[in-house]
Amino acid sequence: MLIIGSHVSFNKEKQLMGSLDEALSYGSNTFMFYTGAPQNTKRYEINDNLTNHALEKMKNNNIDINNIIVHAPYIINLANDKENDKYDFSINFLKQEIERCEELKISYLVLHPGSHVGLGIEKGINNIIYALNEVLKDDKNVTILLETMAGKGTEVGSNFQELKAIIDGIDKKELIGVCMDTCHLNDSGYDITDFDSILDEFDRIVGLSYLKCIHINDSKNIKGAKKDRHENIGYGTIGFDTLIKIIYNPKLDNIPKILETPYINDKPPYKEEITMIREKKFNDNLKNLFEK
Repeated sequence: MLIIGSHVSFNKEKQLMGSLDEALSYGSNTFMFYTGAPQNTKRYEINDNLTNHALEKMKNNNIDINNIIVHAPYIINLANDKENDKYDFSINFLKQEIERCEELKISYLVLHPGSHVGLGIEKGINNIIYALNEVLKDDKNVTILLETMAGKGTEVGSNFQELKAIIDGIDKKELIGVCMDTCHLNDSGYDITDFDSILDEFDRIVGLSYLKCIHINDSKNIKGAKKDRHENIGYGTIGFDTLIKIIYNPKLDNIPKILETPYINDKPPYKEEITMIREKKFNDNLKNLFEK
């Protein structure tokens, strides 16, 4: 079964109901959102009434809440403990995000592992392990999905070996997983034109059972550029045919696939991109549809 959707908004007034309605308008059967702005700490209370209405509407539209994804904010950095107050803030804010996921009945939280900021990769990994064990020791039911990163700057998690090292140190391994990002894989140096080989390598190093979500993005960059610049489906260096093969790879059945492609002239192209994906036909007129 194809489970396809995109990033959607989440606002104070409509919350999960608004996110669902936006996703449905794109023809999605999954979606991903931040529970607040990804760059700051401003959060508001979850409205249980709106959540319950959204859950009921999901059932009526054959959308499984277990396929819905929350993305943790960028301000969390578990790899850097140079300043204790900032490190402790990241740990505590991640705990709060997990609590918000539980209030929303959502099981998966995607997290950028973090940047070691000069401490070195080994120290960065150890910091992440310590922080995640602190976060996961609470009796919660939210699984943290470590995202594969592009490798810009001092990012941790741009190869499978680093993700494996983190997972090996986690006490509650049932609450840890991985979210692949096609743009990030490309930019970090993986040749994703042969995705079966990528999955075989991931299975050998990490374990395919840990893969719970995939971000589907084209890239503005050549393989190995380590820049992390997303492009619309079929308009980048990865290409439409390669992305379609990934999306429809039988090993990835029943794994949610989420678009994080750029807006075009300040408008979301997700409905049109999801149509392309469902029809397996590239629309070379996509960007012209959003001319100002």
